[in-house]
Amino acid sequence: EIHTLPEKEQASVHSAPSTMGNWVVNEGLSIFVILVWLGLNAFLFWWYYKVYDVPVKFYYSRELLGSALAWARAPAACLNFNCLLILLPVCRNLLSFLRGSSACCSTRIRRQLDRNLTFHKMVAWMIALHTAIHTVAHLFNVERCVEARVEAKGTIQAALSDLGDKPNESYLNFVRKKFPNPEGGLYVAFTYLAGLSGVIITLALILIITSSTKTIRRSYFEVFWYTHHLFVIFFIGLVIHGAGRIVRGQTAESLKVHDPKICEKNFTQWGKISSCPVPQFAGNPPMTWKWVVVPMILYFFERLVRFWRSQQKVVITKVVNHPFKTFELQMMKKGFKMEVGQYIFVQCPTVSHLEWHPFTLTSAPEEDYFSIHIRIVGDWTEGLSSACGCDKQEFQEAWKLPKILVDGPFGTASEDVFSYETVMLVGAGIGVTPFASVLKSVWYKYCNDATNLRLKKIYFYWLCRDTHAFEWFADLLQSLENQMQERDNAEFLSYNIYLTGWDESQATHFTVHHDEEKDVITGLKQKTLYGRPNWENEFKTIASQHSSSRVGVFLCGPEALAETLNKQCINNSAADPRGVHFIFNKENF
Repeated sequence: EIHTLPEKEQASVHSAPSTMGNWVVNEGLSIFVILVWLGLNAFLFWWYYKVYDVPVKFYYSRELLGSALAWARAPAACLNFNCLLILLPVCRNLLSFLRGSSACCSTRIRRQLDRNLTFHKMVAWMIALHTAIHTVAHLFNVERCVEARVEAKGTIQAALSDLGDKPNESYLNFVRKKFPNPEGGLYVAFTYLAGLSGVIITLALILIITSSTKTIRRSYFEVFWYTHHLFVIFFIGLVIHGAGRIVRGQTAESLKVHDPKICEKNFTQWGKISSCPVPQFAGNPPMTWKWVVVPMILYFFERLVRFWRSQQKVVITKVVNHPFKTFELQMMKKGFKMEVGQYIFVQCPTVSHLEWHPFTLTSAPEEDYFSIHIRIVGDWTEGLSSACGCDKQEFQEAWKLPKILVDGPFGTASEDVFSYETVMLVGAGIGVTPFASVLKSVWYKYCNDATNLRLKKIYFYWLCRDTHAFEWFADLLQSLENQMQERDNAEFLSYNIYLTGWDESQATHFTVHHDEEKDVITGLKQKTLYGRPNWENEFKTIASQHSSSRVGVFLCGPEALAETLNKQCINNSAADPRGVHFIFNKENF
């Protein structure tokens, strides 16, 4: 995600160079990518504005349309550029391949690949901006073209609009029928290829963007899912939008015999004097397809790979009901290989033939199955829960379980956990699921041989509102706790569980049992804490204990917490490259 910089006045135990140094580590390449992208947009806008505002080829076009010609064409170039980019961040297989290739992706570049959806959204908003500019400019163009077609003779605009009415003449004004406004504008919008395709792709874009808000995605996911696939119509319309060639300029042959700067004043004598023959015009060939053909082909193959992988048989080996409206699916699939913290997309045809939903893998690579934990929060998850028999008390036979399609796995930031010697894992609510995979993998590595394990220290934080949410995860933590003690390495894992919501009766119960050996909620030796962590103190403590380490900070949780942790990473890192540096990573779906 995009993270804001801390305010200059914010207190910090480190100097200003320290803050700036870690800003470069945590945000530098991200800001660099954004600046390059914005710079390319600005350059393309300026360049293509000049292309249509300066050359003599479009001299008569400017006489007819004014500056709106350049204002329409400059954002069109930026639209082409951003439409080239918009599909690339959602080519998940391509990104996973790049992320897993150490030859082409360093750790910093992989961290930028993890922000693919953020970049996708930024590009979408840029497309919306340039679409608005392009549309408004063309509204002025259409108005002037229609008015020039019906206005009285005697002006150069009327003379330019009349070109093409006689044999052996080529037209400049693409409006050929004489209708006054607003009828003329509506005629152009709904009978010309450029007008009709422009209306369709603009409506498609409006529906895509308005249905992509966080409220719609979370409350009405089906609306978001279906309207987002209007991108197919958007791209088809985009490719054919320029086929009508309504933007026209004077031909090179005509410019040799007809200088518009000289002949402009003698427009009534065109074709009557040898120095000013009738000017000839031609439409600009469509260019959009050249920009988008490569990403469209990549995305087409991306969807083919997804379809092929999703058709491979998946067997549900176990369904486990957990408290707090959570259930677990354990599955097997031939040739399935995963890394810690990765995620998959799941479809259940019994519930919906079109919807795919992302879920973090909670199993470890060392296990002979892969699993996901699903919290029932909507129609789709409730339908899947019912199809799996989670609402029934009796044993569900395997042949009655629904068909499941799986696409993935895909890489995330959590894959880099084992690249650090020290890590902070922060999960909020169900956001703990990526770290279940990490902690399980650590447990398996310790059971076998931990000598080659680079990771030496884990600080684990879990924030949850309800006591029931701890139950399904407590067994894993207890196994790890026992394993570390048996190996005389209890300090390897430091975990802190925070209960952020409780009532008065619960508080009384916690107080009575506080002195017991094991925690009353989780059954662990480490007692549950109440409230929220003081992140500044936590980071300072870890910084003092690992004064010369790169500490990986991994979060799966809300945006507000992401902003807080990112600021702490920046503020608590040393200016000296040999000092402690906190590297922030966040899960994105």
